Amino acid sequence: MISIEYTVNKLAQLAGVSTRTLRYYDQCGLLSPVRVSSNGYRIYGRAEVDRLQQILFFRELGFPLDEIKAILAAPDFDSGTAMEKHLAALQARRRQIDTLIANVERTLKSLKGEMNMSDQEKFAGFKEKLIAENEEKYGAEIRQKYGEEAVEHSNAKLRGMTQEQYDEAQRLAEAYQDALKEAFQQGDPASVLAQKACDLHRQWLCCYYDQYSKEYHQGLAQMYVDDPRFTAYYDKIAPGCAVFLRDAVRVYCSD
Repeated sequence: MISIEYTVNKLAQLAGVSTRTLRYYDQCGLLSPVRVSSNGYRIYGRAEVDRLQQILFFRELGFPLDEIKAILAAPDFDSGTAMEKHLAALQARRRQIDTLIANVERTLKSLKGEMNMSDQEKFAGFKEKLIAENEEKYGAEIRQKYGEEAVEHSNAKLRGMTQEQYDEAQRLAEAYQDALKEAFQQGDPASVLAQKACDLHRQWLCCYYDQYSKEYHQGLAQMYVDDPRFTAYYDKIAPGCAVFLRDAVRVYCSD
């Protein structure tokens, strides 16, 4: 394979970023040159080009730099798997944009009196946005753990929700998180309040999944602990809340 090298200026031009960006990536340890030439130029090779492509994909999908750095530094990081995740996320984003375009076109026709538009159709694009966001953040992991069919069924159920059903799902999400926060302060995963939070969490899950099982519930709660993105989400309620919820769900599902 032919060895290809780029100076910082040439790589910046190739990738469509500024040289300042590349220097900052070097400074923060995200992308360092393979070497520095005798006259002080940063030199980047093929591996650095591939790494920059990954960085820019993650940036396009909204990941902060510190999270990208942690992902790329993980011992089990695999570029092929990462590309599959990027593809799934971008396909979800394309579906969202296509749905929004169709939604706007139908809305314009409705305003002109050329067709009728149901209330459910008016919110289709916004539901697609939620699906796309979930796909970008967690799609690959969920699909790997529970399978394509389960994820697609959940997405289809969300798309088919009435506004009342969607509002109920949002209400249950707020209710279980409020109960979880209060139960966490008590410190007992087996408490009445903690078990109430788990039951509300189950009801919320059933808004999106028809086939509830205790195994699924416990597996999902464990993933909240194993995946740092889920952990960060629940630990915003209170530090350690993801572990507390997992332990509470284990009690809830032990009966």
